[in-house]
Amino acid sequence: MKKIVSLILAVLLIASTMVAFSACKKDGDKLVMATNAAFPPYEYKDGDNFAGIDVEIAQKIAEKLGMELEIVDVDFGAVLTGVAEGKYDMGMAGITVTDTRKQTMDFSDTYATGIQVIIVNDGSAITSLDDLFNFDAETGDPVSLKNADIRIGVQENTTGDIYSSDDITNWGFNNLNEDGSVNGEDRVKRFKTGAEAVTALKNNQVDCVIIDNEPAKSFVAANTGIHILEGDNEYAIEDYAICVKKGNTELLTKINQALAELKADGTIAAIVAKYIKAN
Repeated sequence: MKKIVSLILAVLLIASTMVAFSACKKDGDKLVMATNAAFPPYEYKDGDNFAGIDVEIAQKIAEKLGMELEIVDVDFGAVLTGVAEGKYDMGMAGITVTDTRKQTMDFSDTYATGIQVIIVNDGSAITSLDDLFNFDAETGDPVSLKNADIRIGVQENTTGDIYSSDDITNWGFNNLNEDGSVNGEDRVKRFKTGAEAVTALKNNQVDCVIIDNEPAKSFVAANTGIHILEGDNEYAIEDYAICVKKGNTELLTKINQALAELKADGTIAAIVAKYIKAN
C-alpha cells in the first residue's frame, strides 16, 4: 500500500512539475507589446482585432524571435511608463526617441518617419506657420506668438505635446521660466486621444491640433469641416522606434536584428505601403 501511495505521489509530483514548466515556457515565449490603439494607421482596432503598421511589424518581429505576440492597449503615457517599469516587453505606438525618454528606456533602430502637422477648422484664420509666430528676420526663429490667446490641442504625452509645451523660442507656445515651468497660462490643451483633440477642435475648444501626419489624414477623412495645413507647414519631422526597459540589451539586440532583416527583405516597406499610399 505504501508503495502504491508513493508511486501516486511521485506521478503527481512529476505531473505538477511538467505543468509548472509548461506554464513558465509559455510565458517566456510571449512578447508583450504595449500600444495605444487610437493612432491610425500605426495602431487601431478593427472590430475586436488590432491592426496597423506597428501591429504588423510587431507580429513579424515576434515570428522571427519564435515568440507569440500579445498586445496590451493602454493610454499612451502608460505605454512609456509600463515599458520603463518592465511591465511590458516593448512599446510601439508611433514613439519618437527623445533625450528625456532615453533616460528611462532604451530604443531600437528607427523603422518609420513621422511628420507632425497642424489640423484646423475650415475657414480658420490659421493658414500657415506664419499665422502662428512672429519670426526673427535674420535667423528665421520664432520670437513671439501672433495670437497670445491661441489654444493648441494635442494627445497627452506625445511629442506633439512635448514640442507644443516648450518655449516660444523653441517653436512651442508657452512662456517658460528658467526651470522649465510655465510662466502664465499653459496654452496647450491635452487629451487622452487624438480623436478627442479633433472633437475639441470641431467644437471650437481649441484653435488647432498638432499630431502625426498619418493619423491626421485619418481624422480629416472621418470628419467634415477640418483640414491639414498644406505646403511647407510641417511642424516637426521625427523618427519612430521601439522602446524597451532600460538595460534590456538582450531583447533590444534581438529586436534590432529582426528589424534589420525585415528592412532588408522589404517586409517593412510593404507593410508601410499597405497603409500609407504614395502620393
